[in-house]
Amino acid sequence: MPKLVLVNPSVLINSVDLSGWITSITLDTKFDIIETTAFGMTSKTRVAGLSDNSLQLEFQNDFTGSAVEATIYPLLGTASTVVIQGVAGTASTTNPKYTVSALISEWQPLSGGVGQLNTAKVTWPISGNIAKTNS
Repeated sequence: MPKLVLVNPSVLINSVDLSGWITSITLDTKFDIIETTAFGMTSKTRVAGLSDNSLQLEFQNDFTGSAVEATIYPLLGTASTVVIQGVAGTASTTNPKYTVSALISEWQPLSGGVGQLNTAKVTWPISGNIAKTNS
């Protein structure tokens, strides 16, 4: 069974390819759990409720004109399209593309200590569903 090692993923934020500045990606999907247990039952029953999706990214920050800070900072407080692939290239059944509308709700333009790399680790909630396509 093949395994995917993340060495060349693709992350486009507002159509800007920031893959070269990202060191970690987590696309998380989960559902609220709604209890449906009624009188007379001897065990709890449940159904899935609304999905609650999020996107976590870790950036190596950069202040040059078309890089990380210039892309993210103007988007703060807005929903923006983010497209993610495990391997950069054409989407297929073995390399799906995930498209989300992420609420750019947090940002750290400066984070690090003396002699350390300036990084930013964010968790953005997703508005709506995660769209998975194979083409």
